[in-house]
Amino acid sequence: MMDKAVQRLKYEFEKQGFEVCSRLGDRMSIPARHIRLFFIYASFLALGSPVIVYMALSFVINLKDYVYQRKTSFWDI
Repeated sequence: MMDKAVQRLKYEFEKQGFEVCSRLGDRMSIPARHIRLFFIYASFLALGSPVIVYMALSFVINLKDYVYQRKTSFWDI
């Protein structure tokens, strides 16, 4: 029962977190949890500057998704 609640919480955080860590993990063949831990530790050590990198990555990913969603064929350009 507790595992189900934790999985749901993790899913909600990932959904609201723009899926940056999971997409980076898939792209680099690294588990997403390692990337999440890196962002957490780096944020503490670098006084929050990785949060800016995370937000920039989320903006780029959302922009890329929007472009790929809108452009369905060559003639849509």
